[in-house]
Amino acid sequence: MSDPKLNPIDNPVASLGGLRREKLARLSKLGIHTIADLLWYGPKRYEDRNRPQKIEDLVKGDIATVAGVIKAGGVKRMRGGRSMFEFIVDDGTSRLNCRWWNMPYMNRYYKAGDNVHVHGKISAQKPLTMDHPEAEVDEEGDEFIHLKRVVPVYRLTEGIQQRWLRSVMWQAVDQFAEKVTDVHSNWIEGDDGYWFSLKKAFKEIHFPDDTEQASLARERLALEEFIRFYCRIKDKRQLFQSKIKALDCSGDDSLMKPFLSNIGFDLTGAQQRAWFDISRDMKGSFPMRRLLQGDVGSGKTVVAACAAVQAVESGFSVVLLAPTEILAEQHYRVFKKWFEPLGINVHLHTGSKKTLDSIDRQQCELDVIERALPPVVVGTHALVEDKFSLNNLGLAIIDEQHKFGVEQRKKLVRKGHYPHVLVMTATPIPRTLGLTVYGDLDCSIIDELPPGRGRVRTFVRSPDSLPKVWEFIRGKVTEGRQAYIVYPRVDDQGGGSIKAVNQEFESVKENLAPHSVGLIHGKLKPSEKEEAISGFLSGEIKVLLSTSVIEVGVDIPNSTIMLIENADRFGLAQLHQLRGRIGRGSFESYCILIAGDISEEGRRRLNVMEKCRDGFMLAEEDLRQRGPGELLGKTQSGMPNFNFGDLVEDWILIQKARSLVDRNYNI
Repeated sequence: MSDPKLNPIDNPVASLGGLRREKLARLSKLGIHTIADLLWYGPKRYEDRNRPQKIEDLVKGDIATVAGVIKAGGVKRMRGGRSMFEFIVDDGTSRLNCRWWNMPYMNRYYKAGDNVHVHGKISAQKPLTMDHPEAEVDEEGDEFIHLKRVVPVYRLTEGIQQRWLRSVMWQAVDQFAEKVTDVHSNWIEGDDGYWFSLKKAFKEIHFPDDTEQASLARERLALEEFIRFYCRIKDKRQLFQSKIKALDCSGDDSLMKPFLSNIGFDLTGAQQRAWFDISRDMKGSFPMRRLLQGDVGSGKTVVAACAAVQAVESGFSVVLLAPTEILAEQHYRVFKKWFEPLGINVHLHTGSKKTLDSIDRQQCELDVIERALPPVVVGTHALVEDKFSLNNLGLAIIDEQHKFGVEQRKKLVRKGHYPHVLVMTATPIPRTLGLTVYGDLDCSIIDELPPGRGRVRTFVRSPDSLPKVWEFIRGKVTEGRQAYIVYPRVDDQGGGSIKAVNQEFESVKENLAPHSVGLIHGKLKPSEKEEAISGFLSGEIKVLLSTSVIEVGVDIPNSTIMLIENADRFGLAQLHQLRGRIGRGSFESYCILIAGDISEEGRRRLNVMEKCRDGFMLAEEDLRQRGPGELLGKTQSGMPNFNFGDLVEDWILIQKARSLVDRNYNI
């Protein structure tokens, strides 16, 4: 069954022997195919069954461990052909009936006079009874697996019982833990503190002497997972760099100098540092793979524009991929304003607008395409479609990259011959996710807001306060400001207290009359969305009702009020993104979160929003509350899967692993 050429733990689980095909199929549903898979399948929790409880203290519903002597036992035949095996345990304080239905063969294993440990739930009070408890006879020299120790409890699937899996795990640990190859032990030995060997870690994680040993074992195995993860990243990057030569995007400053002179503001220190990192990468020997992080309003767009200018003056075209048409059209407007005075053509390529095809035909007819500067194309998912292509692609910029799946990003990059890639996000990434999910990217952070921004104040209010809120909004709009009002739904789905933008539109118009009110959501036609955004941008529309579709891509400095209804329906990161639509001008701004009867967790989330403006602190709290899976979404298929490492809590271990790999890899 086993292959002598393999490392022993890489052999199939079947090599343990005694496992039926049906059980092997069940194990595969848990992702367990090899002995290694079994060893790395950690318990979800532990039960301390090492301290028996007094029978006289137990009541119905208790989960307890009891140690005593079997006073009597046997099989009883019941009506309908059923049977019951039962024995009575006496611990000196009282007696406990233990019984199993339709398991008459157990009569062979438990006899009067045996010392036993039993563990289970008290199912009846008179007489005190446990149904189907775990039980083991205490024989001298025997090691207990299920009782009289700290016992592992595993995640199960249909057809796998806890006791059976624990027995299989005991067999695997007993036979194979000593055969584990500990290739990174010499990396860790010189490190501060005491670390288990992998052999000891596997023994203590599954069958620990106590919970403290289990905790130390988990840390060692988590560290090993993080080390192996970073080694894979190093392997991948080394292979990539050994095969791929970067496109030369050094630039010559012929466009960069006039660009920086004409944008009308100076880059902040944080923007300059990020741009230095990007420019250096684009001049390097290997294609750039860099993540640009920055809180909402920190000025990532101008840094991305610098990268685009350097690529164009080096003779290469540029694409910028945005998740929504609203954001794509905003980038298109901004880039046109900045780039067209330099002679750089900017095109829009979305599902509803494609300016590139028509302009290219005109250029071909005029025979000037050879003399034109390479274009910059801004678009949405339409850029990823097979029919879109662009000659001489040198730089791909992906904005709000977490909105795209791994495969979408790969398809875009394949449009060229290994172009430089800059991915951006205004959704601050928690430290642990930044070092793992995005561990294959170099990272630059813009942690400074441009000067002259007004303060944003946040308030949590109940629905009862809405009349005063409407009065406040009317006052601010009368002063010349503009406002967003955000709802969690487009249409009312019937019943409940969750509001929808379409159903609230007329009511809001009445509350805010005579001020003009616009409407935007994902179900509108592209032309209707553009009309609403254009009206709001021009100031013709004073108040814009919306869903979360405006969380990215709307930059209107005159907007100073953000009212979010049913605010508890949004995550922290999304609330922070929505709040980022205001406070972009010099005026003081106000974010008002309306929530009624909500859960304690929802209330805690809103209280954090009220007190905290720092997006990175909010990202850490969001990760703690929601976990990495929900935070990243299903599209992030590149998210690493750790059995023991915790992406919420293991910041120190992740840092340590990265440091160890940087110090020791390829030694």
